[in-house]
Amino acid sequence: MSVLVVGLTHRTAPVGLLERFAFDASSLPKAFHQLKSSEHVREATILSTCNRVEVYALVTGYHAGLAELRRFLSEFHHVEVDEFGPLIQSGYEEEAVRHLFSVAAGIESMVVGEPQILSQVREAFRVATDEEAAGPVLSALFRQAIKVGRRARAETSIGKSVKTFASAGADLARQALGTLDGKTVLVVGAGKMSDIAARRIVREGAAVLVANRTPAHARALAEKIGGSELPITALPDGLARADLVLCSTGSPEPLITREMVAEAVASRGGRPLVLLDLAVPRDVDPEVRSVEGVVLRDLDDLREALVPGPEQLTEVSAVREIIAEEVPRFAAWQRAHHLAPLLEALQARGEDARARELKRAAARLADLSDEEREAVEMLTRSIVAKLMHDPVAAVKQKAGTAEGEALARALRELFDLPLAGR
Repeated sequence: MSVLVVGLTHRTAPVGLLERFAFDASSLPKAFHQLKSSEHVREATILSTCNRVEVYALVTGYHAGLAELRRFLSEFHHVEVDEFGPLIQSGYEEEAVRHLFSVAAGIESMVVGEPQILSQVREAFRVATDEEAAGPVLSALFRQAIKVGRRARAETSIGKSVKTFASAGADLARQALGTLDGKTVLVVGAGKMSDIAARRIVREGAAVLVANRTPAHARALAEKIGGSELPITALPDGLARADLVLCSTGSPEPLITREMVAEAVASRGGRPLVLLDLAVPRDVDPEVRSVEGVVLRDLDDLREALVPGPEQLTEVSAVREIIAEEVPRFAAWQRAHHLAPLLEALQARGEDARARELKRAAARLADLSDEEREAVEMLTRSIVAKLMHDPVAAVKQKAGTAEGEALARALRELFDLPLAGR
């Protein structure tokens, strides 16, 4: 069995498609239940962010696993495979490992080096563990991925010159408004992305209103940045007052509708309104684009603005060198893990044979002193260990190769050992 990743990312899928596949916290238990019931899936973890929706799984084989995961995504989200099949991305064995390490290190994000992805990987692993979907292989994989992410940030500058969504969004807003100095900005959401955006906007001289479904969170962010809290129920009033609206929540449905925006625009006396939607699923109904006097930008509009520059590409290369060191380490662990049941069974078979022979010779050894009996025990254990050393070493050395698989089969047949799981 090997690791397979299947999913959609910002590299190939538009935000409109990504949001149809997004998993919110309430849907994950049902999703994991369905995955665990799959014939060819043994372990699973789901990573769902604004950049990607990916399922990592331990599967019985590539083709069967790929078909299973494609079917899962289609059935769970009620989207025909024909609509997303050509855009789906997959990776198997070391390619899947390399991909997850790259994701955790921040070099697969739309914002290269962005800090949020590592905590999102950690949270995805936690949820899968809580749902008893991440077994020993994926647990080891995600723990190492988190270490790789930390190492990349400690040993390179990948996260130190990040052009964030907030800065790219501010660039788009300036194109429409001319300047943010003296403008009123409504920030909808109070999470990490909203925090970063609000801080940036305040530095540019804007007055900030903060709205969130949890009033305490809105109040805390507003106090931190010197802004004002706006009740989420007062969103229409905020739309009428604001020059720029920046949205980044985890809502499964749009919070800002076309009707709300049209009503707000009617009371603005011709002042332009810019909405920047950084959420997946989107917080702003795409139909808002049809309202005259309104500029709506989402993640699709940020792709070009977030293309990494030469300095970042140099850091990406440094991160890839770290990943190139770490992938073989996981591969070595996985080979050892795969062989463990076989070698344990072999050792148990040797110990059983040793114990049986000592039992048969018990009468002849009855007059031995305790010291002599211990010497016999040590001698027999040593003989068994020496006999097993060469075949065990050979299987370990060739693990992961066709020759290694042949040696493992030979050991099972010669010593009549059970298959793993029996």
